[in-house]
Amino acid sequence: MLSIQNKSYDEYLHIPPQPESNLRTHPPIKNITDAASTKITLDFELHSRATSSLAANYGFSALAGATWYMQFFFYTMGETQMGQYKFSSWTLHMASIMIFSTVWGIALKEWRGVSLRTKVLVFLTLLTLVGSTVVVGYGNLQALHP
Repeated sequence: MLSIQNKSYDEYLHIPPQPESNLRTHPPIKNITDAASTKITLDFELHSRATSSLAANYGFSALAGATWYMQFFFYTMGETQMGQYKFSSWTLHMASIMIFSTVWGIALKEWRGVSLRTKVLVFLTLLTLVGSTVVVGYGNLQALHP
């Protein structure tokens, strides 16, 4: 609704200009005829790259949405199998999401270039999440075998 209210709905199809330095180089222009064909080629390459980038962004957005839906689907399936310990399933589910998404970010080098303090905090956060998962599991084990 806000995109209609702000009249910004056309931004969903807007293709941002790409720097020309990313385009492959062409032979030097020798006459006016070459200039026109070179411009058409450059414009086509620029539009082609931007369109494929836009399509990729929409595709990855759809994949993220489907993945988000599926995690709740599989969470519910798993919760039904936990019996009297289903109260701990949400805690384990959320901790797992945070652990795996952070580790995935590390593997994809999303944390590259951050300060040492940030790296230490990320490590301590992961340690806390893994520790909390172990505590919940141990508590469930103790309740199962008193």
